[in-house]
Amino acid sequence: MDGVIVDSEYTYLESKTQILHSAGKNLPLSYQYQFMGTTYEFMWQTMKDELGLLEEIDYYISEMNRIREEMIQHDGVRAIKYAQQLIKELATAGYEMAVASSSPKREIIRNLTELGLLDCFQVLVSGEEVERSKPNPDVFLRAAELLMADPNECIVFEDTRNGALAAKAAGMYCYGFENPDYPAQDLSMTDKIITDLKEAEFNI
Repeated sequence: MDGVIVDSEYTYLESKTQILHSAGKNLPLSYQYQFMGTTYEFMWQTMKDELGLLEEIDYYISEMNRIREEMIQHDGVRAIKYAQQLIKELATAGYEMAVASSSPKREIIRNLTELGLLDCFQVLVSGEEVERSKPNPDVFLRAAELLMADPNECIVFEDTRNGALAAKAAGMYCYGFENPDYPAQDLSMTDKIITDLKEAEFNI
Protein backbone atom coordinates (compact mmCIF):
# COMPACT_ATOMS: atom_id res chain seq x y z
CA MET A 1 0.00 0.00 0.00
CA ASP A 2 2.46 2.64 1.18
CA GLY A 3 4.50 3.91 -1.72
CA VAL A 4 2.61 1.85 -4.31
CA ILE A 5 -1.04 2.85 -3.85
CA VAL A 6 -0.76 5.65 -1.30
CA ASP A 7 1.80 8.45 -1.42
CA SER A 8 2.58 8.23 2.29
CA GLU A 9 6.30 7.57 2.62
CA TYR A 10 7.03 11.26 3.14
CA THR A 11 4.83 11.27 6.26
CA TYR A 12 6.85 8.44 7.80
CA LEU A 13 10.21 10.00 6.96
CA GLU A 14 9.25 13.45 8.26
CA SER A 15 7.54 12.25 11.45
CA LYS A 16 10.43 9.97 12.41
CA THR A 17 12.95 12.71 11.65
CA GLN A 18 11.13 15.06 14.03
CA ILE A 19 10.98 12.45 16.80
CA LEU A 20 14.62 11.45 16.47
CA HIS A 21 15.70 15.10 16.39
CA SER A 22 13.74 15.73 19.62
CA ALA A 23 15.57 12.77 21.16
CA GLY A 24 18.92 14.30 20.18
CA LYS A 25 19.53 11.86 17.35
CA ASN A 26 20.50 13.84 14.26
CA LEU A 27 20.92 11.08 11.73
CA PRO A 28 21.00 11.22 7.93
CA LEU A 29 17.68 10.46 6.27
CA SER A 30 19.27 7.40 4.69
CA TYR A 31 19.30 5.68 8.10
CA GLN A 32 15.53 5.33 7.86
CA TYR A 33 15.49 3.65 4.45
CA GLN A 34 16.18 0.23 5.96
CA PHE A 35 12.78 0.33 7.69
CA MET A 36 10.66 1.01 4.62
CA GLY A 37 8.17 -1.84 4.28
CA THR A 38 8.45 -3.08 7.88
CA THR A 39 5.98 -2.89 10.77
CA TYR A 40 5.88 -0.01 13.24
CA GLU A 41 6.87 -2.33 16.09
CA PHE A 42 9.90 -3.76 14.29
CA MET A 43 11.03 -0.33 13.15
CA TRP A 44 10.84 1.39 16.53
CA GLN A 45 12.19 -1.56 18.49
CA THR A 46 15.22 -1.67 16.19
CA MET A 47 15.78 2.09 16.53
CA LYS A 48 15.35 1.88 20.30
CA ASP A 49 17.96 -0.87 20.49
CA GLU A 50 20.40 0.71 18.05
CA LEU A 51 20.11 4.32 19.21
CA GLY A 52 19.42 3.87 22.91
CA LEU A 53 16.05 5.63 22.79
CA LEU A 54 14.69 6.04 26.31
CA GLU A 55 10.91 5.76 25.88
CA GLU A 56 8.87 2.63 25.24
CA ILE A 57 8.11 1.85 21.60
CA ASP A 58 4.39 2.52 22.13
CA TYR A 59 5.25 6.12 22.89
CA TYR A 60 7.22 6.54 19.66
CA ILE A 61 4.53 4.85 17.59
CA SER A 62 1.90 7.14 19.12
CA GLU A 63 3.99 10.23 18.45
CA MET A 64 4.69 9.15 14.87
CA ASN A 65 1.00 8.58 14.23
CA ARG A 66 0.08 11.93 15.80
CA ILE A 67 2.47 13.83 13.54
CA ARG A 68 1.46 11.81 10.50
CA GLU A 69 -2.22 12.44 11.22
CA GLU A 70 -1.59 16.19 11.24
CA MET A 71 0.12 15.89 7.87
CA ILE A 72 -2.68 13.76 6.41
CA GLN A 73 -5.32 16.16 7.72
CA HIS A 74 -3.49 18.95 5.93
CA ASP A 75 -2.66 17.12 2.69
CA GLY A 76 -5.38 14.46 2.51
CA VAL A 77 -4.75 10.85 1.47
CA ARG A 78 -2.73 11.13 -1.71
CA ALA A 79 -2.61 8.40 -4.33
CA ILE A 80 0.45 7.36 -6.28
CA LYS A 81 0.11 8.50 -9.88
CA TYR A 82 -2.02 6.09 -11.97
CA ALA A 83 -2.61 3.71 -9.01
CA GLN A 84 -6.35 4.32 -8.79
CA GLN A 85 -6.86 3.92 -12.53
CA LEU A 86 -4.80 0.72 -12.72
CA ILE A 87 -6.56 -0.88 -9.73
CA LYS A 88 -10.00 -0.06 -11.10
CA GLU A 89 -9.07 -1.41 -14.54
CA LEU A 90 -7.81 -4.67 -13.01
CA ALA A 91 -10.93 -5.00 -10.86
CA THR A 92 -13.19 -4.42 -13.87
CA ALA A 93 -11.23 -7.04 -15.82
CA GLY A 94 -11.92 -9.60 -13.09
CA TYR A 95 -8.52 -9.83 -11.41
CA GLU A 96 -8.70 -10.84 -7.76
CA MET A 97 -6.57 -8.56 -5.63
CA ALA A 98 -5.23 -8.24 -2.13
CA VAL A 99 -3.46 -5.55 -0.16
CA ALA A 100 -0.61 -7.11 1.82
CA SER A 101 0.83 -4.27 3.88
CA SER A 102 2.95 -3.86 6.99
CA SER A 103 0.66 -1.00 8.05
CA PRO A 104 -2.15 -1.49 10.61
CA LYS A 105 -5.46 -2.81 9.24
CA ARG A 106 -7.33 0.35 10.28
CA GLU A 107 -4.96 2.45 8.17
CA ILE A 108 -5.33 0.15 5.18
CA ILE A 109 -9.13 0.42 5.35
CA ARG A 110 -9.05 4.18 5.84
CA ASN A 111 -6.72 4.86 2.92
CA LEU A 112 -8.52 2.58 0.48
CA THR A 113 -11.87 4.06 1.51
CA GLU A 114 -10.60 7.61 1.04
CA LEU A 115 -9.32 6.73 -2.44
CA GLY A 116 -12.51 4.88 -3.42
CA LEU A 117 -10.67 1.58 -3.83
CA LEU A 118 -11.85 -0.55 -0.92
CA ASP A 119 -14.37 -2.53 -2.99
CA CYS A 120 -11.69 -3.42 -5.56
CA PHE A 121 -9.93 -5.79 -3.16
CA GLN A 122 -11.13 -9.19 -2.02
CA VAL A 123 -8.54 -9.49 0.76
CA LEU A 124 -6.72 -7.10 3.11
CA VAL A 125 -3.83 -8.42 5.19
CA SER A 126 -1.91 -6.34 7.72
CA GLY A 127 1.48 -7.01 9.20
CA GLU A 128 -0.34 -7.13 12.53
CA GLU A 129 -2.00 -10.38 11.45
CA VAL A 130 1.11 -12.46 10.73
CA GLU A 131 3.95 -13.67 12.89
CA ARG A 132 6.87 -12.19 10.99
CA SER A 133 7.32 -8.83 9.28
CA LYS A 134 8.74 -8.24 5.82
CA PRO A 135 11.36 -9.19 4.56
CA ASN A 136 9.80 -12.50 5.64
CA PRO A 137 7.08 -13.69 3.23
CA ASP A 138 4.30 -14.23 5.80
CA VAL A 139 2.01 -11.36 4.78
CA PHE A 140 2.11 -12.32 1.09
CA LEU A 141 1.58 -16.01 1.75
CA ARG A 142 -1.40 -15.20 3.96
CA ALA A 143 -2.89 -13.01 1.23
CA ALA A 144 -2.48 -15.80 -1.33
CA GLU A 145 -4.04 -18.29 1.08
CA LEU A 146 -7.09 -16.09 1.59
CA LEU A 147 -7.41 -15.57 -2.17
CA MET A 148 -7.07 -19.34 -2.59
CA ALA A 149 -4.33 -18.63 -5.10
CA ASP A 150 -1.08 -20.42 -5.85
CA PRO A 151 1.77 -18.07 -4.84
CA ASN A 152 3.45 -18.85 -8.16
CA GLU A 153 0.48 -17.29 -9.94
CA CYS A 154 0.55 -14.06 -7.92
CA ILE A 155 1.97 -10.71 -8.98
CA VAL A 156 3.25 -8.28 -6.35
CA PHE A 157 4.00 -4.58 -6.62
CA GLU A 158 6.68 -3.44 -4.17
CA ASP A 159 8.66 -0.25 -3.78
CA THR A 160 10.98 -1.33 -0.93
CA ARG A 161 13.84 -3.77 -0.57
CA ASN A 162 12.18 -5.47 2.41
CA GLY A 163 8.93 -5.90 0.52
CA ALA A 164 10.62 -7.19 -2.61
CA LEU A 165 12.62 -9.74 -0.61
CA ALA A 166 9.36 -10.88 1.01
CA ALA A 167 7.61 -11.24 -2.34
CA LYS A 168 10.40 -13.30 -3.86
CA ALA A 169 10.65 -15.45 -0.71
CA ALA A 170 6.94 -16.16 -1.19
CA GLY A 171 7.66 -17.41 -4.71
CA MET A 172 5.75 -14.59 -6.40
CA TYR A 173 6.47 -12.51 -9.50
CA CYS A 174 7.45 -9.04 -8.34
CA TYR A 175 7.34 -5.68 -10.05
CA GLY A 176 9.83 -3.35 -8.39
CA PHE A 177 8.27 0.12 -8.42
CA GLU A 178 11.13 2.62 -8.38
CA ASN A 179 9.29 5.82 -7.58
CA PRO A 180 11.41 8.74 -8.78
CA ASP A 181 9.94 10.91 -6.00
CA TYR A 182 11.52 8.82 -3.23
CA PRO A 183 14.99 7.56 -2.31
CA ALA A 184 16.18 4.69 -4.47
CA GLN A 185 15.86 1.24 -2.91
CA ASP A 186 17.72 -1.91 -3.91
CA LEU A 187 15.13 -3.65 -6.08
CA SER A 188 17.61 -5.81 -7.96
CA MET A 189 15.94 -9.02 -6.76
CA THR A 190 12.63 -8.14 -8.46
CA ASP A 191 11.57 -9.58 -11.81
CA LYS A 192 11.12 -6.22 -13.49
CA ILE A 193 11.77 -2.65 -12.34
CA ILE A 194 9.33 0.05 -13.42
CA THR A 195 9.34 3.78 -12.71
CA ASP A 196 5.68 4.34 -13.63
CA LEU A 197 2.75 2.05 -12.87
CA LYS A 198 1.70 2.40 -16.51
CA GLU A 199 4.69 0.23 -17.41
CA ALA A 200 3.10 -2.83 -15.77
CA GLU A 201 1.86 -5.33 -18.34
CA PHE A 202 -1.48 -7.14 -17.99
CA ASN A 203 -3.83 -8.78 -20.43
CA ILE A 204 -6.71 -6.44 -19.66
